[in-house]
Amino acid sequence: MLSSLVQAFKISELRTKILFTLGILVLYRLGAYIPVPGIPFRAFADSFSNQGVSMVMLDLFTGGALSNFSVFALGIMPYITASIIMQLMQGVIPAVGRWAREGETGRRRITQVTRYLTMGLALINAIGYLFLFKSSAYGVVFSPDVPEIVTNILVVFTLVVGAALIMWMGELITQRGVGNGMSLIIFVSIISSVPSAIFSSVNLQADTGMGIAITVLILLVVLICIPAIIYVERAQRRIPVSYAKRVSGRRMMGGQSSYLPLKVNAAGVIPIIFASCLIYFPAQIAALFNIDWLTGVSNAMSAGVVNWILTVIFIVFFAYFYTSIVFNPNDTAENLQRQGGFIPGIRPGENTVQYVKNVLHRVTLPGAIFLAIIAVVPSILFYFTGNTLIQAFGGTSILIMISVALDTMNKIESQLKMYNYDGFFK
Repeated sequence: MLSSLVQAFKISELRTKILFTLGILVLYRLGAYIPVPGIPFRAFADSFSNQGVSMVMLDLFTGGALSNFSVFALGIMPYITASIIMQLMQGVIPAVGRWAREGETGRRRITQVTRYLTMGLALINAIGYLFLFKSSAYGVVFSPDVPEIVTNILVVFTLVVGAALIMWMGELITQRGVGNGMSLIIFVSIISSVPSAIFSSVNLQADTGMGIAITVLILLVVLICIPAIIYVERAQRRIPVSYAKRVSGRRMMGGQSSYLPLKVNAAGVIPIIFASCLIYFPAQIAALFNIDWLTGVSNAMSAGVVNWILTVIFIVFFAYFYTSIVFNPNDTAENLQRQGGFIPGIRPGENTVQYVKNVLHRVTLPGAIFLAIIAVVPSILFYFTGNTLIQAFGGTSILIMISVALDTMNKIESQLKMYNYDGFFK
């Protein structure tokens, strides 16, 4: 792998893309430490440190920008939410579904609508954060020298512009850099919290030696889990496909054998993200309106047995839901029949559709259980230990980091193969 990376830097075009990507990511990290004008930084940091699990998780995905109340406090979440909504709309709204099938022109329309939706969600989030931090839960008091309405407008405007800048930087990386820009931004945000989490883990115990031992043990467990996660992420159920022989002029066409790959974890990290949004949403509402009974419900849902049970149920549900959206057995069967392909022992048409559906349902279940285990086990360990390193290397975090790293390596590998190099995966 190291030699392949060296070869990548020897290629001028690829070196430029890698350096451009790194430069944009550095700018993003700098923006995470530039506070919003008018914010009492120290008072806000003290009040934020006493908040619950939901805000800590949101801060994790912003790379500490939320706890700093920086210009990038909204993070990448408005864009991710907008992208998820547009993906769901492809199966609900016929016009959006047609755009997805129109090629480059349709993708441009979807991208444009996603941008507008991102700005709308960013505006709503910015206003929500403003009222949340001014509520009794935080009690942030802005400068009395400036009219309150001016401060409110300035804060909301800065947060929305910050979200727009993050979206722009992500798209720049995708277009001119290496890998998916939005995924890399999330990757950098998560990985940036690891050093502080290691420091907190070492100092969690009164005995420094014991703290170091526990930290090393956690890191070893993470390293052992990484190969297992990679194995499941790349695992496929391959359905054999044969193609009928046909005569075209004087040539015999077809007769080959192939396979239809079905990923064990086709939904990726989407089920975990969806489940987290539903579980931690009451906590945000409770903090905003300060309702006692809603606070009790949110506390029960944010940690403990109720949280773990709901997490497993939601993840399994959304795994099946999202897989059914991104993979259409009807289209697959139609394409096979159009190309003269068939599954041995299965009649083309409706029988093929039903067979693919059954296989997909059986494959999705272990993938969903795998996601649930990854998400719940670190939460259980953090609940009993309070170790921040376990939280930093939580299921969602480590799955996202590994998925993004594999995707970026694949992108670099494809570039290397254009120049007749072996790539990372030999």
